[in-house]
Amino acid sequence: MLDFAIFAVTFLLALVGAVLYLYPASRQAAGIPGLTPTEEKDGNLPDIVNSGSLHEFLVNLHERFGPVVSFWFGRRLVVSLGTVDVLKQHINPNKTSDPFETMLKSLLRYQSDGESVSENHMRKKLYENGVTDSLQRNFTLLLKLSEELLDKWLSYPESQHVPLSQHMLGFAMKCVTQLVLGSTFEDEQEVIRFQKNHGTVWAEIGKGFLDGSLDKNTTWRKQYEGAFMELECTLKKIIKERKGRNFNQHIFIDSLVHGNLNDQQILEDGMIFSLAGCVITAKLCTWAIYFLATSEEVQKKLYEEIDQVFGKGPVTPEKIEHLRYCRQILCETVRTAKLTPVSARLQDIEGKIDQFIIPRETLVLYALGVVLQDPSTWPSPYKFDPDRFADESAMKTFSLLGFSGTQECPELRFAYMVSTVLLSVLVRRLHLLPVEGQVIETKWNPVVRNLYEMLCWAQH
Repeated sequence: MLDFAIFAVTFLLALVGAVLYLYPASRQAAGIPGLTPTEEKDGNLPDIVNSGSLHEFLVNLHERFGPVVSFWFGRRLVVSLGTVDVLKQHINPNKTSDPFETMLKSLLRYQSDGESVSENHMRKKLYENGVTDSLQRNFTLLLKLSEELLDKWLSYPESQHVPLSQHMLGFAMKCVTQLVLGSTFEDEQEVIRFQKNHGTVWAEIGKGFLDGSLDKNTTWRKQYEGAFMELECTLKKIIKERKGRNFNQHIFIDSLVHGNLNDQQILEDGMIFSLAGCVITAKLCTWAIYFLATSEEVQKKLYEEIDQVFGKGPVTPEKIEHLRYCRQILCETVRTAKLTPVSARLQDIEGKIDQFIIPRETLVLYALGVVLQDPSTWPSPYKFDPDRFADESAMKTFSLLGFSGTQECPELRFAYMVSTVLLSVLVRRLHLLPVEGQVIETKWNPVVRNLYEMLCWAQH
């Protein structure tokens, strides 16, 4: 359901673990530079753990061995690609379907076998169109939720700092639940309950199955299974309510219900978007606001664009399309924060990149976190510079990697729109500032890079 390069949820180790589960291993090293297995059973897994994350491991690996490298995950050969040039040689070489949906659903214990190619394509388009429709028909709701957050911040005394990550996660949960699942989540307690279950499931997806911790720890497994069951029960109840009835509000689930899918398919697609959409939206909002707060000139330029586009009038879907600089900010946020540092494909048939042969059924990683900070593609790669995306060639590269254009996944498209509305509302009224003297802590988890920071502001 997610397009190749963003895998809006990019479960990193989870994805690798699922491939190990779904496909037989290969021991042919194919002469690609890289590491030999540290351990017979685990391959280079200890090296990944010692590096702190798969992304950091890949950064070090590509620095040592170049753009095409290999290592071992268990007994499986893995090839990682770390520049735009080698990605161009491999991207969808056989025009085959993406295995990620199968992998993700296997981790959720879903079984969706038996769909034909045409059925799979129809379902994919239905999913994508459902996200687009829910955004178009609920723009007023997004605006309302953004203004509620603004009012909440304005109600605080000037000396009070804002826990940015926490507020953005709560905001994203409200946006996703109300646009995906409907008016039930106008109730604050329902959102809190959903957020709690979402956090429990998300924390264990992939990791718990991959390292066996869910099987080893009965308490964790009960918590995971209980939270997952509650999420499914909520979705099933809403699916049942929406069938055969007309509502004033059109939500994502409605597009699936009206699309000739069975209840299980609706449940699976609703679960995937609910899980992935919340996280990617929260992280994009968090990092975008952080970069604005720490980049005075960028924030000033965005304020001027917003003032020019909207003036004293309301934020509207027609005018919001003209916020070109705002989109550049969000693209640069995705690039600089590396929200999606890794994606992957299975090599269906034997392939070749440069002089290297990639054996059939090799897992090929796209080291997007490495590619997004490659100085040969992005001058001054560690600098937050939205102006780089004023260049059409930069946008074309970004599209090639799956972060914009036709390759852009539905979850990221949703996050872009939510973030644009939120920034339009906040920057019109507030001058965003980092807390003076604060030491920012960032860390990588199996999904995205996390940011922990406090925010303060002054009114315009």
